[in-house]
Amino acid sequence: MAKSPASRKMLLELDDDWTAPSYEGATSVRRFKDSIHDYLPFGPTVCAIIDTPQFQRLRNIKQLGTSYYVWPGASHNRFEHCLGVAYLAQTLAMHLKGAQPSLGITQRDVQCVTIAGLCHDLGHGPWSHVWDSMFIPAILPDKKWCHEDASRMMFDALLEENGLELDPDDATFVKALIMGDRSICTKEEKPYLFQIVANKTNGLDVDKFDYIARDSHAIDQKSNLSLTRLIYSSRVIDNEICYDIKDANQIFELCHTRMSLHKRIYTHKTAKAVEYMIVDALTLAEPVMNIARRLENPKKYLHLTDHIQTEIEASEDPRLADAQAILHRIRVRDLYKCVDYKVFEWELKKQIRATFTAESVVKAFKDLYANRASLAPEQKEGLDNVKPEDAAELRAEHVIIDLTERHHGMKNENPLDYMKFYSKHNPNRGVHANEDDISVTLPRSFGELMLKVYTREARFFGLVQLGYREVLKQFNDMQERDTTATGLFSGDVGGDLGDEEVDMSEGTHIPVTPPADAPAPVTPKAKGRALTKVVSRGRAVSRHGSLGGMVPEPVSLKDNPFTTVPANFNPQSSPQRKGKRKEQEKVKEQEVKGESGTENLPLPTPTSSWAEKAEAVPKEDDLGFPTLPLGLDEETGEEECSRSRRASRSPPRKKTRS
Repeated sequence: MAKSPASRKMLLELDDDWTAPSYEGATSVRRFKDSIHDYLPFGPTVCAIIDTPQFQRLRNIKQLGTSYYVWPGASHNRFEHCLGVAYLAQTLAMHLKGAQPSLGITQRDVQCVTIAGLCHDLGHGPWSHVWDSMFIPAILPDKKWCHEDASRMMFDALLEENGLELDPDDATFVKALIMGDRSICTKEEKPYLFQIVANKTNGLDVDKFDYIARDSHAIDQKSNLSLTRLIYSSRVIDNEICYDIKDANQIFELCHTRMSLHKRIYTHKTAKAVEYMIVDALTLAEPVMNIARRLENPKKYLHLTDHIQTEIEASEDPRLADAQAILHRIRVRDLYKCVDYKVFEWELKKQIRATFTAESVVKAFKDLYANRASLAPEQKEGLDNVKPEDAAELRAEHVIIDLTERHHGMKNENPLDYMKFYSKHNPNRGVHANEDDISVTLPRSFGELMLKVYTREARFFGLVQLGYREVLKQFNDMQERDTTATGLFSGDVGGDLGDEEVDMSEGTHIPVTPPADAPAPVTPKAKGRALTKVVSRGRAVSRHGSLGGMVPEPVSLKDNPFTTVPANFNPQSSPQRKGKRKEQEKVKEQEVKGESGTENLPLPTPTSSWAEKAEAVPKEDDLGFPTLPLGLDEETGEEECSRSRRASRSPPRKKTRS
């Protein structure tokens, strides 16, 4: 018989004696087998939180969201990630406690940090960041909300609904650690503890440690990073976690791996296409299901997971037909198409957002199409072949503009600039590293912008690309005019330095544009690496706030040669889906003519090449085995060399009479 929360009521004791809770069934330590960190030992307090519906909910939320549609191995969930973060948080806190007793870290501190690591993602919605960074802003644009807010809400519900009592100061401390915000604490807490789970100072925390290692493992990317080394390299100096200077390159490699994962995995063009399809489906279902409003109610939010997709698909409500149609397209991989893409400098973010919109792309195409008669032959190539009905029907809702930030963890600044290091000769002195203390080959920029253009309907592929490239041409012309008029790259003005003041202390030099008659330098600058610098925290760094980072010169934004297609291009699907589409078109024609609907439709026939080869298949080979012709797989009929497989078979044994 299941116990009610009241009968299971227990006190979560976080004192220095590690008093075990005295409810029936409690054990001292449980060990969870993990694919990354091996066995994770947790005490009864942490296990009591794990064994709740609020935490078990994370089993049904994919860690990498829609990346699972591209990498089948990326099937891990927020559940195991949170276990890993709790383990690393516990390990780091215990290391600091043992290595530096003078810090006065208590077992209560260790437990609160561990619980914060365990519960930091309690508030994630369906498909992780699809929910909080795409769907909620689309449905509730005026609501300032992040998944950490929901984590605090779900943590309170977890304690209340499961009869778990935690000292109010400790509960507030845990939520402050999740937010990385000391200001909400009800009493003075140790500042460096806020750099373990959610580090707002430099971004280096155990959350990042775990997801980089776990996500790399899931996609079978081998990594030489040693998280254990970094943990045992940590040391608190002046209330800040510092690292041995020997590990500076290891830390930068970790940050670079984060950047690489964002470029190749998290923002993959196909994964992003599925994200937009899911958001469109949820948006269409919102008036019927009130999905977004569930974030305000912990009881409803408890059941809001990736399974919302199945909930929509299984519904018989006719009002969900449009949402179901989009989700069906995902199932049959009839996805939104990525028309074009371009990588931009970080400084151009505001200009890009203002210039590249769905409306501007459609307008650019329609203007081009309307004036095609006056264009030069090379400019109007393909426009004459565009179907007039497609040109007339193209609207802004057929176009998606996706602008993604990709960086090393601190926007366009070098995260190492915000870290302090010590050496074995001075273990109690933490200082910022200079450029030549680490490397002179650091990137010239630590962040970039990836612009992707999608179309919701494949028939508009070429039209959308043409409109986008016309906007790109106008944008490029505007940048060149600004450069000519001011002598500066338009992205230089203001940059992305935020609200920080420039240190104008003695020795600071802010270079200005030289006069026209100034002599040219003897040593020419490397292309694309102007040495314009400002000062941050009293030391010379690049405008990006980075050690040795260089300011890029303006780059001509040319069309992408790898995505160029004719204006009337319509991407072809796989042979199987192509057959299905032909049948669907045939059904539509019959419906228009008033003929029979979809009943008794013939199944798609195999391709002629496959059928011809199949007819020529002999019944058995020389050894008495049934065969397929060379080049056909026995299971699927797909082309594959199978001679070596057949030759390796041993002949059948002859039956002998006993």
